[in-house]
Amino acid sequence: MSNNTGANPPPLPPGIGPGSPQDVPPEPGTFPVDPATLPKPIRDEVLAPDPVAIDTSSEELKDGQNHCPKCGATDIKQRPGTDLLICLFCRNEWHGVGVEEAFGLGEGLDELSGTIIASGARDIAADSASLMSFKCTGCGAEVTVNTESNMTARCHWCRHVFGVNEQVPNGAVPDAVLPFRIKKDDAVARIRQFVDKRRMFALKEFKEQFTPENVVGVYMPYMIVDGKASAGMAGQAEIQTRRYTRGTGNNKKTYYDADVYQVDRQVDFTVDDLPLESSRERGKLDTKVNTNNIINTILPFDTKNAVKWNASYLSGFSSEKRDADVEHLRPKLEDQLLSIARAQVHGSVNRFDRGVRWEEESLDVHGTRWVAMYLPVWLYSYQEPGGKGSMIHYIAVNGRTGETMGSVPVQHWKLMLAALTAGTFIEGAVIALLIGAN
Repeated sequence: MSNNTGANPPPLPPGIGPGSPQDVPPEPGTFPVDPATLPKPIRDEVLAPDPVAIDTSSEELKDGQNHCPKCGATDIKQRPGTDLLICLFCRNEWHGVGVEEAFGLGEGLDELSGTIIASGARDIAADSASLMSFKCTGCGAEVTVNTESNMTARCHWCRHVFGVNEQVPNGAVPDAVLPFRIKKDDAVARIRQFVDKRRMFALKEFKEQFTPENVVGVYMPYMIVDGKASAGMAGQAEIQTRRYTRGTGNNKKTYYDADVYQVDRQVDFTVDDLPLESSRERGKLDTKVNTNNIINTILPFDTKNAVKWNASYLSGFSSEKRDADVEHLRPKLEDQLLSIARAQVHGSVNRFDRGVRWEEESLDVHGTRWVAMYLPVWLYSYQEPGGKGSMIHYIAVNGRTGETMGSVPVQHWKLMLAALTAGTFIEGAVIALLIGAN
């Protein structure tokens, strides 16, 4: 019997580790399991190519500051009502660079393949913080910016102005911004007009506290998506051939005869600049506690006019931070693509006058391109107290087009009284007609 007590143990056979076969790393480029044997969703994820990145960072903003191209000053603001930036030192004006022209984002829809993600749309780092500290290049002081609500700051010592322009992975710095065009006075007038039309049934407390001047300009985070997809639909459709009635008096029933067809449709299509909300809080559409859906009613925005990211456009405005990544938003994108596909085939089934019932649907997304963008919204809010919790009402104005929509809290007893009054009037009119007929 052999008893090896030396310092060097006997060598193990090739391919055998000290604990288990898992201790031996697989060959590079190989899978421990053949992907072909995996279920389709997992197989597609394993074999999918890595996302392609578009670098949308601005060379002119690498130092984190916004400089006037003429004099180099940093005290820059947007000229209200325009897309122009103005230097408050030398009064020079210039237009931001269009993001589509700068990075070719309006091209190649028919050639999209895989997932293309711009710099500002990258996954948010799990340890990213809202508070960012900057050293002022004017005097050396340190200034902290809360990127939850601000993208620009002024040094409290030397008044030097700088902005959060470096695209850090915290969801606060997008690829592009669509500047406000509608001024605050215009937004106030639109909100006042909207409420005046609904004042009769509005809650008394709301009317007493209504102050449209408190409207806030907010840059809302969106993902702007280009896509190339194919969809297939199958179901049953009917064409009416005969309509007839049987029975007498109150027992009359109407019947239909129809030819039934099996219908299949296939459509290939592209989408250009499809907006998806990238704030999870705004995506919570619970009509019992908020009216977040109001924001979607003021679409669309003219995203083709968006400019490369520059924090100077956010001076004087608030902003919300993106907290949803591409993969979080992919199910919402697929739902919208299916809705678009149904609309695409709608014209081809018009002859089925009894309608179509789609029983099977499939979607194949060939390629997508994701760009993070700030869109401008004037927002007025009112918190309605209630026994079962408060309700937040919003009135929103599209910061580009002026489209206005909102929710006004109402006194329900007034609505019921109006409904009863209208019902009494209609009933009286019917009786009068019957008396006249006799």
